[in-house]
Amino acid sequence: MLFHVRMDVSLPHDLDPGRRAELVQAEKDRTLELQNLGVWVHLWRIAGLSSSISVFDVPSNDELHAFLSSLPLWEFTRVEVTPLATHSSDVAAQP
Repeated sequence: MLFHVRMDVSLPHDLDPGRRAELVQAEKDRTLELQNLGVWVHLWRIAGLSSSISVFDVPSNDELHAFLSSLPLWEFTRVEVTPLATHSSDVAAQP
């Protein structure tokens, strides 16, 4: 199943700089791991924001939630998920 996921990260301003650096590096590492597993198939930055738009390909809602909640910045992230379906006018979906 494909999911469109918007993530808006908001780290506390008073977060210790060392802890911030650790979390950001851990987030990058986990993001790369999920991309290499093939579940995080697209990732784009929203220009000018600490936000991203992604496409995940996972078998279920529960698995998506497990992957998203495994991100180190999860507690500082607002997430919006939209399940995706094939559009009948998509050229790539035509037989």
